[in-house]
Amino acid sequence: MNRSACHWWHRYRFGLVTIILTVMMASTVQAWTVQSRQPLFQFEQWQQAQIEPISTASRPWRLCALYPHIKDSYWLSVNYGMVDQAQRLGVQLKAAEAGGYHHLERQWQQLQACLDWPADAILLGTVAYQELNSRLQQLDSEVPLFGVVNDLSRDGLTGRVGVSWYQMGFKVGRFLAERHPAGSAPVKVAWFPGPKRLEAKSEVGSGIRDGLAGSAVSEVITAGYGDNDRDVQRALLQQLLDQHQDLDYIVGGAVLVEIAINELKHRQLDKPPQLISHYYSHGMYRALLRGKVLMANTDQMVLHGRLAIDQAVRFLEGQPFERDIGPEIISLTRDRLSPQIKQDSLSPASFMPTYRVEP
Repeated sequence: MNRSACHWWHRYRFGLVTIILTVMMASTVQAWTVQSRQPLFQFEQWQQAQIEPISTASRPWRLCALYPHIKDSYWLSVNYGMVDQAQRLGVQLKAAEAGGYHHLERQWQQLQACLDWPADAILLGTVAYQELNSRLQQLDSEVPLFGVVNDLSRDGLTGRVGVSWYQMGFKVGRFLAERHPAGSAPVKVAWFPGPKRLEAKSEVGSGIRDGLAGSAVSEVITAGYGDNDRDVQRALLQQLLDQHQDLDYIVGGAVLVEIAINELKHRQLDKPPQLISHYYSHGMYRALLRGKVLMANTDQMVLHGRLAIDQAVRFLEGQPFERDIGPEIISLTRDRLSPQIKQDSLSPASFMPTYRVEP
């Protein structure tokens, strides 16, 4: 065989192997297990459903995604899920973050920029429930709007991917109630509600209290509201610990709990409170492994992002789709950290925030 023929053969063989591997990878994509809700845009009733991921889009649709922030790895993981799924399907993705829950005007401007692009669909993780809903109802636009993670009004909503924040809290409450049933020694809990502007977050507190029914938890102290900023959360935590030295548990978001690990180590208390996060992050994964955190809920953030892209593309392609879905909420402890849950929850360590995907 001459050199030219040999070169052709190697190129042919390499291409054939690449095609075979691509087909094998496509065939091993697992169906996504979700909660599909009826009636739509409520959380009370749902049934388990399986969604087969679509493999490609018929055209490079323009999707615009808006996040409240990427200050912690929760939204970073949602971003990764969207980016990876957009790349798989061959669609365009433009993303922006508002910089925090107090930046309503900035997110509104970003939404206008999505319309000016123009986007074929907008995937919105809102910074504020009530204020943004009233504006959206006055918006004269036919661009389909999809809610992502944070709740939105059902008016004008094409679809939604999210979970019940009440259930996120309820699972925390039940976890504590099972550890401390009625009749056992009384327990004192401090709860950090996070940003005040996002009304959906207040549902976490309601869920915690309802989940604690029939338990020995004698007191739940609500700490101050504050944005998911490390300095803000640290100040709230220090104020609480200065006033209460007899806490058994501290419950809050992942940012607060990460700060609490170091703050409690610094204070060297005789009996430091145990820590629980109502949502998940890379920091919570490491803390669970090291035994620094007792429990954390995951609502599978990477899967959130994948589902949001899949849902929007299905709608744009005129395919049947589940309008109101969300991943299963899983309560994680040190002995329940499976590779699959990690893959569906956390972005790879090397992933950086990505704001543009071109097909």
